[in-house]
Amino acid sequence: MERVRVIIADDESTYCMDLREMLTNLGYLVVGETGDGRSAVNLARELRPDVVLMDVKMPDMDGIEAAKILTEERIAPVVLLTAYSQRDLVDRAKEAGVVGYLVKPIQEADLAPAIEIALSRFREFRELEKEVDNLQDQLETRKLVDRAKGILMDTQGLTEAAAFRRIQKMSMNTRKSMKEIAQAIILTHEAGD
Repeated sequence: MERVRVIIADDESTYCMDLREMLTNLGYLVVGETGDGRSAVNLARELRPDVVLMDVKMPDMDGIEAAKILTEERIAPVVLLTAYSQRDLVDRAKEAGVVGYLVKPIQEADLAPAIEIALSRFREFRELEKEVDNLQDQLETRKLVDRAKGILMDTQGLTEAAAFRRIQKMSMNTRKSMKEIAQAIILTHEAGD
């Protein structure tokens, strides 16, 4: 099984070394380290890790802002590591899409569960996104086919069932999707107007 690839972002170099050692002991592969949020975003874009462990308070860009970018770009799940547990930071982290939040000092035993849950949640989010995209495509196809059926019914005097069969047959004969056939019917009709 492939090892989980991790990026560490923390401006305290000694803490990074300790964290790297804990992660290595747990069987994770640390593929990059950095000390500020902007570099963490760029490193994650380049290396495409499985997870990013990031401190909140860092120079240039804080960990929450960096986490927001990584979440929006769907690069990797972020687990925040921080000495701060104030409500406003937790709320900002939730809004940024952070999938884990550990308060320092972190014990080796805390890391694996946080990382595994973060990975699991991230996979679930990705699956849900695919499902939503698929449903949106199905809905768009249905709307286009209905519109094309209406055009065929109006211009060729077909029943709804006959118009649907015509689109279906054209799809099979041309090896194009029903969506493509419906788009062609609509474009042809609009060009003729």
